[in-house]
Amino acid sequence: DLDGLIKDHGPMPPARVVYILRQMCHSLAEAHQSGLVHRDIKPANVFLCRLGRDVDFVKVLDFGLVKKLKAMQEAHLTQVGTFAGTPAFGSPEAAAGKVDELGPASDVYSVGCVAYWLLTGETVFKATGAMEMLASHIRDAPVPPSERCEVDLPEELDRVILRCLEKDPEARIGTADELDALLEELQLVYPWSTEEALGWWNLHRPEPGS
Repeated sequence: DLDGLIKDHGPMPPARVVYILRQMCHSLAEAHQSGLVHRDIKPANVFLCRLGRDVDFVKVLDFGLVKKLKAMQEAHLTQVGTFAGTPAFGSPEAAAGKVDELGPASDVYSVGCVAYWLLTGETVFKATGAMEMLASHIRDAPVPPSERCEVDLPEELDRVILRCLEKDPEARIGTADELDALLEELQLVYPWSTEEALGWWNLHRPEPGS
């Protein structure tokens, strides 16, 4: 999973991050098209896999908190003023318990938080507890990831991530498809090749029997 991977191996190069984020967008776009919101996108719920001979194959898992938008809003399955998810990666509207504002843009915010983690090895906000973390998502401006990144981060990627992290869902990149389109443009300039992916996996392949 992307939580353990970064803890073990450190931040990823921007090109690989873009490659991973696009696959996350594809998974979420399918869910959103069916009227579903994941609500708990975080590094521990995103797995980087080998699939046959393919590597860096992304799976978005643990849809345990997923809700149908209409049912969630009409039946109030999540009560106003409560939070479901992981504080370090939750959207401002989720942190504030605003059920009527939860939607695809909420998952996009969380994808921005995951991108921040992949590039910097740090969460967007540093807090000592869950309530402080939720308050930071609601009120605090994020430090641009480029200021915490160990490598030069393309300005375009910096801007895309900050757009994902807008407090207001209306000002944020609104859908996974919209985010994917922006990332596709970046991937043309910063490609992550099959050879690079295989090189990483071969370097870090576990020894037989380990």
